[in-house]
Amino acid sequence: MTEPVVAVRNDVLIARMTEHDLLEVVEIEESSGLSRWGWAAYYAELQGRHRNFMFVARIRNPEQRRGASALAGYIVARMGADELHINNVAVRDEYRRQGLGQELLGRILEQGRLLGTPVAFLELRAGNSAALALYEKCGFGVTARRKNYYSDPVEDALVMTVNLVGSLDPIR
Repeated sequence: MTEPVVAVRNDVLIARMTEHDLLEVVEIEESSGLSRWGWAAYYAELQGRHRNFMFVARIRNPEQRRGASALAGYIVARMGADELHINNVAVRDEYRRQGLGQELLGRILEQGRLLGTPVAFLELRAGNSAALALYEKCGFGVTARRKNYYSDPVEDALVMTVNLVGSLDPIR
């Protein structure tokens, strides 16, 4: 399933993640406070059947932006049991609040919808109000709370879901 690169803005593209993106993906992961996957886990996903659910937001001309990195953000999801599980979404600090997280989520939700997947879900730290606001903006609602789900620090997780069936655009 090959897909063309899609321009989000003049200077940012959404594209499939490749092996060459992994060092920057891990760098973004570490700076975002996500539960650690690390290079090997992302590499294994790229080698498996879930590689079609791994996207990056790539800066078109990073050399024109002094000191800017080539990757602004990424998203990784997995299909299973008639649902789309969004594992990780992260955007570099300097690119937050510019719509990239919403664009990455929209791309993944569109993939799920095209495959006829009825629902997408994700977990997030209960105290992550910025992520909660983004997911709610994208149509997700809280459906459960998992006590002490995260460690370092210990924190509850909120489980959020969005219905993908019968909706032409899951992003509100």
